[in-house]
This record gives sequence, structure tokens and C-alpha cells, in this order.
Amino acid sequence: MSLLTVGTVAFDDIETPFGKADRVVGGAATYISLAASYFTDDVKIVSVIGDDFPKETLNYMESRGIDMEGLQVREGEKSFFWAGKYHDNMNSRDTLDTQLNVLADFDPVLPESYKEVDYLMLGNLTPSVQKRVLDQLKERPKLIVLDTMNFWMDTALESLKEVIGLVDVLTINDDEARQLSGEHSLVKAAAVIHKMGPKHLIIKKGEHGALLFEGNNVFFAPALPLAEVFDPTGAGDTFAGGFMGYLASTQDHSFENMKRAVIYGSAMASFCVEKFSIERLKELTDEEITARIVRFVQLVNFDAKLA
Repeated sequence: MSLLTVGTVAFDDIETPFGKADRVVGGAATYISLAASYFTDDVKIVSVIGDDFPKETLNYMESRGIDMEGLQVREGEKSFFWAGKYHDNMNSRDTLDTQLNVLADFDPVLPESYKEVDYLMLGNLTPSVQKRVLDQLKERPKLIVLDTMNFWMDTALESLKEVIGLVDVLTINDDEARQLSGEHSLVKAAAVIHKMGPKHLIIKKGEHGALLFEGNNVFFAPALPLAEVFDPTGAGDTFAGGFMGYLASTQDHSFENMKRAVIYGSAMASFCVEKFSIERLKELTDEEITARIVRFVQLVNFDAKLA
């Protein structure tokens, strides 16, 4: 099944308590598409870069079966750049620099072959850009997932709500869920957000796992305890890629299968944080992914002896 992912392909400067990485490859669409490529062989990408982006990375993404026809390359311009420094607890970070560059006037133009896709993952971008993608589709995909952040809630709330009303699944973190809904309780927040349109809501809680809501159904997926976390950048996008890739491979949108997809997404995210940038994703094997899923099962599996 075809999966179209829309988002940034970028450079990052990252500093964590474990080290520093300068001008490494990042971007939501990069992480999403690479993670998804381990589950489905028809991943398409829509983004924009400058001519400074490394060709070897583009070649590697193509080698993973990622269709790059929708990637715009602007000659003589620079790619999107972000720099951040993580606090000691790795749960919060400070943005040190943001350079929009080619992203400042990005108009996502879908190639003709992209206008009929089975699955759509709208990575974190301006709501108007996300809406522009939806407007170009000839048919509604089987499943549309949207990721966003508090910045758009602060600056483009009405546009964001319009796009949220058009999707099937919304993925945000716990603070964003509270801000969007006006409710502190995540259960109440989910109920408010469901009324905005999405049938499913995923609330990411970083090292504390993720919650999946569908009406009155709730599923909690823990994060895998890791001995070392080097770089959390891209973990949420890698989660989304694993989640969408698994759903595209199984073509099953039931709540039970979405629970599995959340675990697969969590497993991919747990690999991402083990090295800087996309380095861990580049060296993954199917055997490692299977073993990591088994560890997740062992983490939550128990026999309940009920009276």
C-alpha cells in the first residue's frame, strides 16, 4: 500500500548531555519515511531542500525504496536548519536557532502519481501547507494522520482546527493535548479533540510512553527502558513512521491493530534515540526490529489471577 509523507528534510545541530552533533541530517519527513520503509515498500515523500543537502543521504533514502519525485530541490538556496540543546533530563530542550530558508515559501506540489495514495502522513508543518496537500488529492486516502505542535496552536489555531477536522488520526504530546482541548485530564482532552473530527488520538508522553484513544477505548503503550538515550530528536516522527508503515503493511484500521501499530511505532522510536540523527535507523535489521517487539511484549505481558 502506498504511503505519502509530507514534512521537512533538514539539517540539525544537536547538543545533549552525551555529546554534540553539528549539521546532521534531520527533518520530520526524513525520520517518518525511513521508519516506514521497514514495513512498506511504497513510500513517497513531499518536501523541499536546498542544493546543500548531501546527495549520499538522498541516494540512501532511494535505496530504501523511498520515492523522491515529490522532493523539490532549490538551486542556490539553503535547506531548513534547526539547532537545539537538551536539558539533563532529556525531556525538554531549548531551541538555539531556526533558519527556515527554503521552507519559508514552501508550496507542496504533488506529482500526478502522488494524487491517489492509500495512506497519508502529514508531518508537522504550517496548517495551510497541510491543507494544500489535502486539496490536491483526487481521492481521500484510506487513513490520514496529522502531526502538529503548540507553535501552530499559538499562531494559527483556526487554520489548524480546520485541518484537524479533515483527518482520521491526530498525534500530539500531552502538553499540546491540554492546550488544544483546554482540559488538564487527558481523558477529557481526548473527548474534546474527538469532537473536532479525528476518530483516533495518539498522545505521546516521551519516556513515559503513548496513549491511543478511540471513543471510550484507551490503550497505553509504555516506552522501553533504555540504558542510554543519546538523542531524542526525531523520536516522535520515527514513531509516526513506524505506526503508519505498520498500518499500511497490514491494511487493518481496527482498534486492536492500531494498538499493535503503536507498539511498532514505539519500537522504532526506541531505536532512533540510541544514536544521533538517522544513524541508528540506517543500520537496522528486520531481526532487530522483531527482537525489540518481543521485548515490548515481555514488558507488559503478565497472567492476571482474578478472584
